[in-house]
Amino acid sequence: MNGILPWIQIILSIVLVISILLQKSESSLGGAFGSGNDSGATYHTRRGFEKFLFRLTIVLAILLATSSILAVM
Repeated sequence: MNGILPWIQIILSIVLVISILLQKSESSLGGAFGSGNDSGATYHTRRGFEKFLFRLTIVLAILLATSSILAVM
């Protein structure tokens, strides 16, 4: 298990980064500094692939955290 666990963590981290980068960002640079339109103030419902990608990101983060804890033990 010790030989394969680092490879699992590498694969999980790469897929996690890709899933984070694929998510749609609603904020612009102006919104980060408090100006711009109020697009961040509205509620946004995730549907379809966006919802799947959001849940996949959460699952991958949990799996990566779990594998990291297992690597320490």
